[in-house]
Amino acid sequence: MTEDVTTSTAGAAAPERPSRVWIGSLTSTLATLPLGLLVLVYGGLSPMACDSCTETVAHRFDASFGPAWTALCVLLGLAGVLLVASWVGAFRRPAAGTVLAVLAPVTVFVAWVVFTAMIDWP
Repeated sequence: MTEDVTTSTAGAAAPERPSRVWIGSLTSTLATLPLGLLVLVYGGLSPMACDSCTETVAHRFDASFGPAWTALCVLLGLAGVLLVASWVGAFRRPAAGTVLAVLAPVTVFVAWVVFTAMIDWP
């Protein structure tokens, strides 16, 4: 008198998902992380450019370094968020994941350009 209540999903069509959607996110990860590390080291070592500066030049450099460092850290953080979002988006919406995967290393480049432009170099 027991009845089998399991449902069979063999007849239901599973939604097709493109295979290898993770390749764009992996490529972006392999580009973004080393580039981000290089830009962070560049930003961290850039105060050494003013080691032998006069006092007035050093004050100008220090005044411009603070906001530039903040912008660099914020933009690198944004690149990290875009990278994580590209992994999530790759499996939920492949087109959006691809766009986010391209934007992550571009954001690292933009972070470097903004940092370099904001500093009053000696």
